[in-house]
Amino acid sequence: MTLNKLITGTAAVITKVGGEGVLRCRLLDMGIIPKTKVVKTKVAPLGDPIEIRIRDYTLTIRMEDAEKIEVKQLVGED
Repeated sequence: MTLNKLITGTAAVITKVGGEGVLRCRLLDMGIIPKTKVVKTKVAPLGDPIEIRIRDYTLTIRMEDAEKIEVKQLVGED
């Protein structure tokens, strides 16, 4: 499953960060790295961008970028 398909309010663990070149480096620099817990907290009124909670901060990313981040949903957590 990719981050853009995660239901709002649901927790997951990042399994893979895709993308190429500058985009991939940028995602990794923002702390979006494998084995990190992430929670999708909000979606903009028109559906793009989304807001995620990762580590102890909130981050807003485009849906196009969220499609490149693979996650595994955590059961029983939010």
